[in-house]
Amino acid sequence: MLVPFDISCPYCGEPIQILVDASAGDQHCIEDCQVCCRPIVLGIRIDADGEPQVSASAENDA
Repeated sequence: MLVPFDISCPYCGEPIQILVDASAGDQHCIEDCQVCCRPIVLGIRIDADGEPQVSASAENDA
């Protein structure tokens, strides 16, 4: 189940939307910013209600 999630790029600050696969459980991945193309490290946790909680950080901050 893909869930849209809004984050802000840790580099340029622009809001972007990512799709999170909530059925895959907790995960870590890298997604390039759609605006500045820099790599964003995503930490995705699925809470008890099945809702994703996403943290986004710069590549050197992770």
